[in-house]
Amino acid sequence: MIERPWEQKIEPLTVRISTAVRITGLSRSRIYELIQSGDIDTVKVGRCTLVQFASLKALTASRISPDP
Repeated sequence: MIERPWEQKIEPLTVRISTAVRITGLSRSRIYELIQSGDIDTVKVGRCTLVQFASLKALTASRISPDP
């Protein structure tokens, strides 16, 4: 794929639970636990639960410890 300088990669605003599982490597039940505890923000659209992508990024960024 050819990328042009004026084109930027666009991050999604939200992802489905199944996508959150795939990109984080966490289990589906763990994702639901994190949602329940408030560590991951979600949006309901009809019957669909969408996970805010920025919330996933913040979660993984906070879990990475800096090297000493």
